[in-house]
Amino acid sequence: MVENVIWPAYLDAERSRNEGRRVPEGLAVPSPTVDEIASAVQQVGYDAVIERDKTYPREYEARGRVVVKGADDASKSDLLGAVAAYVAALRE
Repeated sequence: MVENVIWPAYLDAERSRNEGRRVPEGLAVPSPTVDEIASAVQQVGYDAVIERDKTYPREYEARGRVVVKGADDASKSDLLGAVAAYVAALRE
C-alpha cells in the first residue's frame, strides 16, 4: 500500500518552488492547514491521517503533515493538484 505525505508547504501560495511549493501558483492557497488538507483528501476519496507534531525540513515551526493512504491509482502530482483544488473550493 502506497502512503503519500502532503506537507502544507506543498500547497502554500506564499512559498516559492524553491521553498517547497509543489503545485502551480494558480492552484496554491495561502497558509493551508492540515485540517483543510485532510478534508480535501477525504473529498478526493482517500484516507487521511493527520500528524500534527511533524515539521517540514525547510521550516522552523511545526505545522504538521497529512499522510494519504491507499492512493495507489494516482501519481503524487495528480493527488496534489486535486487536493489543492478542493482546499481552494472549501475556502469559498
